[in-house]
Amino acid sequence: MRTVRGVGFAARREPRVLLWVAVGVVAFGSLLVLEMAARHYGVPGPITTQAREVIFPPKPGPLYAGLALMMVTLTWRQRLIAGGAAVGIDIVFALVRWAADAEVPDGRSFGNGALWVILGCAVLAATRRTGQERVLLLKGAGLGLLLVAGRKTGDVWLLITSKARPSVLDPYVATADHALGDPAWLAGRLLRASGPMGTHLLDLVYAQLAVAAVVVALYQLRNVAAEGRFPRHHVVRTFLAIGLLGPAVYMIFPVVGPVFAYGPGASGTGGVHWAVADLWPNTPPPIGTPHPVTYDAITPRNCMPSLHTAWATAIFIHSRKGPRILRYAGTFWLIATLGATLGFGYHYGVDLIAGVVFALTIEAAVRALACGWDRSATQLVAYGATVFAALLVSYRWLPMEMAEYPLVFGPLLVLAMASVIHRYVRTTRLWESEAAPTRQPERQPQPQPEPRLFPRDRRVSGRAKCTDLLAEVGEQAMPTERLHAPPQVMHGSPGAGGVDLADQ
Repeated sequence: MRTVRGVGFAARREPRVLLWVAVGVVAFGSLLVLEMAARHYGVPGPITTQAREVIFPPKPGPLYAGLALMMVTLTWRQRLIAGGAAVGIDIVFALVRWAADAEVPDGRSFGNGALWVILGCAVLAATRRTGQERVLLLKGAGLGLLLVAGRKTGDVWLLITSKARPSVLDPYVATADHALGDPAWLAGRLLRASGPMGTHLLDLVYAQLAVAAVVVALYQLRNVAAEGRFPRHHVVRTFLAIGLLGPAVYMIFPVVGPVFAYGPGASGTGGVHWAVADLWPNTPPPIGTPHPVTYDAITPRNCMPSLHTAWATAIFIHSRKGPRILRYAGTFWLIATLGATLGFGYHYGVDLIAGVVFALTIEAAVRALACGWDRSATQLVAYGATVFAALLVSYRWLPMEMAEYPLVFGPLLVLAMASVIHRYVRTTRLWESEAAPTRQPERQPQPQPEPRLFPRDRRVSGRAKCTDLLAEVGEQAMPTERLHAPPQVMHGSPGAGGVDLADQ
């Protein structure tokens, strides 16, 4: 049976503290390793970049998103103060830069204020707060800084993939993609036919994926300040875990994407001179024996698996418990993200299948760690990891067979993904049913006998009712000896006016 929330909390408090300490040590160690790796390639690492943004112009999006997550631990009055302080600090920085005629990169005109407020709240919690209030505020500040650090870490990872893996495996993935009918080429032609409106819409969805995650997170964390604690599991945990583990697969299976390997490139990287052939999106690549190809040292090898698909899947999963508008938004974001990843030529179809399996496996592992690990969690995570590894092996070692027999391998790929989805849904429903509190039946009140107005069981009405009631009350009130005494006679002289009551 899974561990139900609230059962044995005191017994598990110390192991949970040790777990969080271990996680913090591992995270800090990972940042140090990435910092050294980035400096090895001549660029600043995540720690240096984050420290510079205290003063220098930063990317504002992640910082204000982190501030929003931190403010879930504050009251509404404190949120207004924190938000106003962040905006005020940004105005001061903007005025100083304007007065000094400092050069500001495009899109980096503000954001320092949010970082200052997050750091200030962390210092305030450590020095001026105690007990549960201190722990809650430190967790909020840490969550906001983790979101910012995750973005910096991802940027460094992408740089490392481009430097450490000069050869890419796009021909293998493009050949395997024939089993699905080359969906990236089809989606690319459809997107071009949709005109500028469709292109701008999908570009907005693709670029603002983190905003959608923050919206879902704010809904899940809306009661943190009132309850004084964070929920055991929320979308930010899965989002960060996907971003931390995904780049490791990039190093194992480096792929740049069809618009780069078979097209002119995008975002200022790549080019036709680096491409295998200039085919995307008009002509699918011919079937031939694949081999690794050399690509430039700038374009990230970030296709396998599609982390945008994995993140959109996580958003879709966590939006299922929200109101109707949030569920609709999560569904739209998932569909639009899949269309954008294929339509812009950033991913192959097999990347998306691997991304869905990767997301469900990570989500199951993170959820089990938060709510209690049991045999069903082990089986689900092991099954998802096995299917994911089998997909990578088939893309690498069976691409020719997949291209030659698309009617066999295409359905097999879809069935493999569907089996993981089915197992995830079935297992999580079991977890939810076990974690749900058992509802005790309400005690029915015992019927009480109604007070009888009339001691005797008879029907009376009108004047007879009043007469009988008075008679019975009189019987109960009069002494017994008075009721059975003989009639008294008053004697008097007739002449004197005596009256005999017995005669009356």
